[in-house]
Amino acid sequence: MNMEKIETAFGLLLANVQQLETRLATHFYDALIEQNVSYLGKAVSEDLQQRNEQLRALNLTKQEWQKVYQFALIKGAKDMHLQANHQLTPDAIGYIINFMIETLSTETNLSILELGSGTGNLAETLLTSMSDKALTYTGFEVDDLMIDLSASIADVMQTSAQFLQIDAVRPQVIEPVDLLLSDLPVGYYPDDAIAQRSVVGSQSEHTYAHHLLMAQGFRYLKADGYAIFIAPSDLLSSPQSDLLKKWLQDYASVAAVITLPEDIVTENHTKAIFVLQKSAQGKAPFVFPLISLTNPEIVQSFMTQFRQNMI
Repeated sequence: MNMEKIETAFGLLLANVQQLETRLATHFYDALIEQNVSYLGKAVSEDLQQRNEQLRALNLTKQEWQKVYQFALIKGAKDMHLQANHQLTPDAIGYIINFMIETLSTETNLSILELGSGTGNLAETLLTSMSDKALTYTGFEVDDLMIDLSASIADVMQTSAQFLQIDAVRPQVIEPVDLLLSDLPVGYYPDDAIAQRSVVGSQSEHTYAHHLLMAQGFRYLKADGYAIFIAPSDLLSSPQSDLLKKWLQDYASVAAVITLPEDIVTENHTKAIFVLQKSAQGKAPFVFPLISLTNPEIVQSFMTQFRQNMI
């Protein structure tokens, strides 16, 4: 991967996005969608067109495009002061999830459903770095800006991700998938009537949206399939956790809990990766405190132990 080329491409993309922002009097992500459309078609002005031609001439690989867009999404998140649930999942976590999927599944063809796909960064990380598996990826996302953004990026990158505008808490009719994935949005679900139909629904107050997504998502998962959730690390001890634990007893076993470094925090919650399996209660979960995503020895030690415990 050529970092110099990536920086050049990011500079060209950013110049076009900022020009479109001014020209259309809109915000960064809207301008990025417009830039993606103009890159694939015809630009609205000569200098935009010229930069797009320079971008095409760089012949970026999918991995290089993914990096360019990641820089753009981070810039956009800062510019727009995005709420925590719309922040992108960091690449380092994407690579850990990628490794987990490679380890947990021997299949060469895998269907993956992501709940709350957001900017699509996690999807593109997987689609560009999963080397020995063919992925059929579907993302459910309720926010129309995020859908337009992730779909326009997939069009430019020419990845096969499919993004659907769907409230993932409400029941959908879909083929069961091999693997379920979600960087869970944290907060309360607004519709009590819908929430109370769920096994994790609270009858006395608003229900946690992340609990509802876990329970509903499991309905789309094949028997013995795995779900990988990024969630608050106090998931099993927070308010309403009794409802969640009762659901777990009946439907899922906790296969692993990987706590993430303390600097990965949203809305004052430290995070962990929970690996659940759609099966009867199994052995005690594999628990690992991943205190760094950048120290090679710690990451290697985690990978070795994960393989030993999960296979």
